[in-house]
Amino acid sequence: MGVMRIGRAELRVMDLEKSVDYYTDIIGLNVVGRDAERVYLKAWDEWDHHSLILKEAESPGLEHMAFKVEKVDDLDRFERKIEQFGCTTRRISKGERLGEGEAVRFEIPTGHQVELYYDIEHVGTDVGILNPHARPEVTRGIAPHRLDHCLLTGEDLESVTRLFIEVLDFHQSEKIMTVDGQVMVGSFMHARNGKPHDLAFIKGPDKKLHHAAFFVDNWYDVLKAADILTRHEVQIEVTPTRHGITRGETVYFFDPSGNRNEAFTGGYITYHDFPTITWTEDKIGQGIFYHRRELIESFGSALT
Repeated sequence: MGVMRIGRAELRVMDLEKSVDYYTDIIGLNVVGRDAERVYLKAWDEWDHHSLILKEAESPGLEHMAFKVEKVDDLDRFERKIEQFGCTTRRISKGERLGEGEAVRFEIPTGHQVELYYDIEHVGTDVGILNPHARPEVTRGIAPHRLDHCLLTGEDLESVTRLFIEVLDFHQSEKIMTVDGQVMVGSFMHARNGKPHDLAFIKGPDKKLHHAAFFVDNWYDVLKAADILTRHEVQIEVTPTRHGITRGETVYFFDPSGNRNEAFTGGYITYHDFPTITWTEDKIGQGIFYHRRELIESFGSALT
């Protein structure tokens, strides 16, 4: 029983149709449905109905993110534990959004809206489950396998980390501490799936999105993503490089509304019995950008 993985992110965008074009033609996601307010998309290798929702709004950012639980009874169990921790919960009714069953929504200590869900319509991957080929015959754009993780910002990283570890049974794979070891300024956590992170936080203003990341196969696909972004004149923030934290390979860029995206690959395998890796704040440049060993200004200031 428990939380299995990240399931979806709902992003606010300022021009819905322009954003749909970007996420389909450049990122390479598939539109699976629309309602009066939202467009629903998925990657070619995802089983569930959608992993990304676009909602038109006056300002960009994260409307909510959600995690899938293993059993329907987990919703009641986690709801009680979340309320005991001190967070207010409410139920999202089945059918309130396309393809989705009931969900538990709550506000975490950093002000972000998070949901847990079990039931969602299954539509299948583009290659199926019977003698599947390695990839679809035709793909568009970057064509990631899946939504991989989100990085958010907030002030109270200690409390939000406690919530995910003590209540939702996440594991903290890595953390960033001030040099004196007194204050946590970064926290990277994953559910019981062996990934280096499903969710991460860095210290900053509450309720902000730093980036939403999509998983690609390998380093070559990160380079290919950068080629596609350049061809389409998408704003690239950081050209392909490696992280020290997670050991992943990456390229960062922005959607038409200013939401930061990442094409991510690699990373190590980790488990709940592994110790947490600690970085000190004086080495944060190397932790984030392993080769250049220093941050760029926009990486901390461009938030939505």
